[in-house]
Amino acid sequence: MSEIRLFLLGAPRIERDGSAVDVDTRKAIALVGYLAVEAREFRRDSLAALLWPEHGTDQARGALRRTMSTLKKAMGGEGLQADRATVALTPGLVCTDAIAFRNLVDRSEAPFKDGDTEECLAVLRRALPLYRGDFLAGFSLRDSVEFEDWQYYQSESHKRLMATALERSVDCLTLKGSYGEAIEHARKWLSLDPLHEPAHRVLMLLYAWNDQRSGALKQYRECVALLDRELGVPPLDETTELYRNITDNRVPAPKSAGSAPEASVEIRDVRAPAPPPLVGRRSELEILNQTYSALGPSGHVVLIEGEAGIGKSRLADEVLKRVDSAGGRTAVARCHSEETRLPFGAVSELLRSTLETPDTAWLSDVPAHWLSECARLLPELLTIDPGISPPARGDDPGAQARFFEAIATFLTAACGGRAQGVVVVDDLQWADESSLDVLLYLTSRLVTRKLLIVGTFRSEEVASGHRVRRLLPSDRSESSTHIVLDRLSRAEVAELVGTVRPDDADLGDRLFEETEGLPFFVVEYLAALEHGADPASPKWSAPSGVRELLSSRLERLNATARQVLTSAAVIGRSFDFDTAREAGGRSEDETLLALDDLAAAGLVKEVGGGGAVRTPVFDFSHEGIRKLVLDETSTARLRLLHRRVAESLVRSRQRAGAEPGTVAHHYEAAGDADNATVYYERAGQRARSLFAHAEALAHYEAALALGHGEPARIHEAMADISILGGDYTTALARYETAAALTDQHDLVAIEHKIGVVHQRRGDLDAARSHLEVALELLDEDEHGRRARVCADLSLVAHRRGDGPAAERLAGEALTLTEKTDDVDARAQVHNILGILAKNRADISAAIEHLEQSADLAATLSDPTARIAALNNLALAHGQAGDGATAIDILQEALRLCAEQQDRHREAALHNNLADLFHRGGDRERSMAHLKSAVAIFAEIGSKESTMQPEIWKLVEW
Repeated sequence: MSEIRLFLLGAPRIERDGSAVDVDTRKAIALVGYLAVEAREFRRDSLAALLWPEHGTDQARGALRRTMSTLKKAMGGEGLQADRATVALTPGLVCTDAIAFRNLVDRSEAPFKDGDTEECLAVLRRALPLYRGDFLAGFSLRDSVEFEDWQYYQSESHKRLMATALERSVDCLTLKGSYGEAIEHARKWLSLDPLHEPAHRVLMLLYAWNDQRSGALKQYRECVALLDRELGVPPLDETTELYRNITDNRVPAPKSAGSAPEASVEIRDVRAPAPPPLVGRRSELEILNQTYSALGPSGHVVLIEGEAGIGKSRLADEVLKRVDSAGGRTAVARCHSEETRLPFGAVSELLRSTLETPDTAWLSDVPAHWLSECARLLPELLTIDPGISPPARGDDPGAQARFFEAIATFLTAACGGRAQGVVVVDDLQWADESSLDVLLYLTSRLVTRKLLIVGTFRSEEVASGHRVRRLLPSDRSESSTHIVLDRLSRAEVAELVGTVRPDDADLGDRLFEETEGLPFFVVEYLAALEHGADPASPKWSAPSGVRELLSSRLERLNATARQVLTSAAVIGRSFDFDTAREAGGRSEDETLLALDDLAAAGLVKEVGGGGAVRTPVFDFSHEGIRKLVLDETSTARLRLLHRRVAESLVRSRQRAGAEPGTVAHHYEAAGDADNATVYYERAGQRARSLFAHAEALAHYEAALALGHGEPARIHEAMADISILGGDYTTALARYETAAALTDQHDLVAIEHKIGVVHQRRGDLDAARSHLEVALELLDEDEHGRRARVCADLSLVAHRRGDGPAAERLAGEALTLTEKTDDVDARAQVHNILGILAKNRADISAAIEHLEQSADLAATLSDPTARIAALNNLALAHGQAGDGATAIDILQEALRLCAEQQDRHREAALHNNLADLFHRGGDRERSMAHLKSAVAIFAEIGSKESTMQPEIWKLVEW
C-alpha cells in the first residue's frame, strides 16, 4: 500500500511514496483538499454543486466523475473511495499536514496550562514546521463562491492556530530564558498580524531582557509608525507606558522557570444599563397584548407609525418580551438606511435571526425543497443539514413564486410551536424593494397562516402612497391594526423624569419644554443626568444640545473603545464582531473588552449571533449616536475605514452584510472607484437574478456614475431591464449608447435587440432596418444567431402584411436551425412557423409548431420564448373554437409573464383573455382583464416620448 501525503499549508501539492503527483485540474486539488480537511463522506450531488455551481445537475455530476477519475489515476488507484451516492478519502491512507498541525497544536494545550514547558515545546517544535504558509496559498476557484468562502475560513482558522502555537512557544522559551529563540518566534507571530499590539509589547520586553535595549525602542517606533499608517491612531497607553519604562531602565523582571504561563484575558460581565420604564404607551401596549392573545387560525399584521425617536422600536421590544416570556420564538430584522438597494437585506436578517437560538428542531417541520429555496439567502442551511440540496437556478418559470412561498413557510414554522411567535421588522421606511415584495406576499396570505407580523416605520419618510402602507390589508378590522404614536404629554414626561429625579419637581416641566415630548430626547437627557450632568451647567441646553450630551458620553471612552466604535459606525447601524475587529485592527480580546465598555455606556447592544451560525452582531442604541461619531471623524480616516470594511467583507462573503451592494458602497466611500464599479455591477447582476429590477437599475446607475471600465455592458443590461418595464424610449437610448461603445461582434446582439424594441413599439420599418444590419454583421457559420434574426425578420414581415417574405424568411430560419443545436433558435423558429400557419388557417399545423416551440422553450432559463409560444398557441386554439383550452393556456402564460414582469406583453395577454371571455359570454371576467390591460398599456404609453398607437395593438409575437 502506498503512502499518500497531502500538503495544504502553503502552495498545495500531493506526494505518493515521496514523489510528487501531477494533477492537471484545479478542481481535483479542491476536491481532495475538501475531503481531507472535512474528513467525512459527502453526497455526490453536494460536491458537484460545491465545485461546479454554474453547471446544471447532470453536467456538474459528469464533471465530478471525470475529476474523480483523474484524481484516482494520479494517486495510483488508491486513496479515493466512492459508490453511486457518496465520495470520501480512504481513512488512514492519506496523511494531511493541516490535520497533523491542528492535532499537534491542540496537544500542546495541556502541558502549556500545566507549566510543563519542555513537553509543550517538544510538541510545538513538531507543529511549527508544518505551517509552510496560508492554507492553499495561491490557489482559488473563482467560479465557486462557496468553496472560496470555505477556503477563507480554513485559512483564517489555521492562521489563528499558528498564532496560538507561536505565542505558546514564546511564553515557554521566555520561562526558560531562551530570549534569542523567543524573539525569533515572536517576530513570526507578529508577521501574522502586524497590527497586534500585544505581540509588539512582548517583542519589546524580549529585546530588553536580551540586553538589546535599542531593539526594544526600535520595535516601539515600528509599532507607532504602523498604527499611524494603517489606522491613523496612536498605540495603547499600556504600550506607551512600557516604552517609557524601558527608556528609563525600569524593565519588569522576566518570569522564572516553573511559573505558570499567564492566563488569557478575563472577560468582564458588564451589562448595559436597564432601559427606563415604558411611559405613555399603556393603551398601545394593551392593544398589542390583546392582539397577540386573540390570534386565531389566521394571522394578523400590526404597523406602528411615528416620527424618529417617538418610541416605535421600544414598543416593538415590549412585544418581543411578551412573546419570549410565553416561550414563543421570534424572527427579528431592522432595516438600515445604507441597505435600501440591498436585495432581500431585511428578509435575510429575518431568516437568519431564527437560527440564533440553540433550538432549531423546528427546521424539521419545513419541507426540504423549501429549505433548499431559502438557502439562496441562508447558505449556512446547507452546513446545518448536509441533506439539503443546493438551490436550483433561480431563473426558471415560477421561480419567484416558489422562492416567496419558501420564505413564508420558513417563517411560519420558525414562529410556530407551543406558544405563538412573532415576526418584527423595525424601520420599514428603509426596507429594500425586494424585502417589501416578500412582506406584501406574506401579509396578503395571512388568512391561511397563524402568524403575527409587527412592523415599525417613520411617518416623515413614508408618504401616503408608499408601499409600506400597503402592508395593511384592505380589511383592516379583521386582519390588521394600525398604531400611530404621539409625543409624550407634560404629565408623562414628568412621570418618566421622576424615575431618575423624584425630588426635582421642576425638572419634568423643563425637560418637556426642551424635548417637546420626544421620548428619545428625554431618555438621552436622563442618561446624562445619571452620569453626572448638571442642569445648572452652561452645557445644559435646548433639544439641539442632545448632540453635545451624546458627545460628552463619547468623551468618556478610552482610546480602544472609541476606535472600535468609529469602525462600527462606518460599518452601519448594525455591525458584526468580526468585521468591527478587522476594520479596527485591534485584537479579539481588545475588541471584546471595548464592546463591553460600549455596552456599559449604553452606546451599543448585542442583538444576535454568537452561536454556530455567525459572529455576534451588535447595534447602536440610536442612529443619532452613530451619526455623531461619523461627524466627528476626519474624512481621511473615514475613507481608510471604509476600505478596510470593504476588504473584510470581500474576504468573508457569507458574513452578514457582505452583499456586493454593501461592499460597493464601502469601496465608493473609500474613494476606490475601480473596485466600487466592479461590485456595483455584481450587485446589479444579483438583483436581476432575484427579480429585483429597481435595485438592479440603481446599482448599474452607480457603476456608470463611478466610471465603469466597460460601460457598454452596463448600458445593455439596463436596457434589457427597461424593456421589461415597457420603457422603450429609455431602452433604445441605452442600446444606442452601448452600440456606440462596443465592438462589431457584440454589436450584432445590440442591433438585434434594438430591432426587437422597434418591433414591440410597432415601428416595423425601423425594426427591419436594424435586424437586417444584425444579419449582415453575422458570420455565415453562426447558424443559431442567424436563425433567430431571420425569425424576427419573418415576424416583422408578417406584421407588415408581406406574407411571401414572411414565409421565405421563416423557411431560411428553419434551414439554419437544422445545422445547430441552439434550442432558443429552434423554439423561436417554430413559434413564427406556428404564427404563419395560423394566419393561413392551417390550425393543426399551427398547433403542432407552437406546441413544439413551447416544449423547447420550457428547457430554457429565460421564460420569454415560452410565454410567446403559449400566447400564440392559445390564439390558435381560440381560432379553432376551443375557448376553454385557450383560456387555460393564456392564464399560464400570464402567470409566467407577471413573474418576469414584462409589462407590455402582460397587458397583451390580459387583452387576449378579455377577448376570449367576451366570446364565451363571461362579461364580468372579460371586463376585469380589459381594465388591467388598459391600465398597463397606458402605463407603457406614458413612458414613451410620443404616444405610439401600435403599442396597444400587440396581440401575437
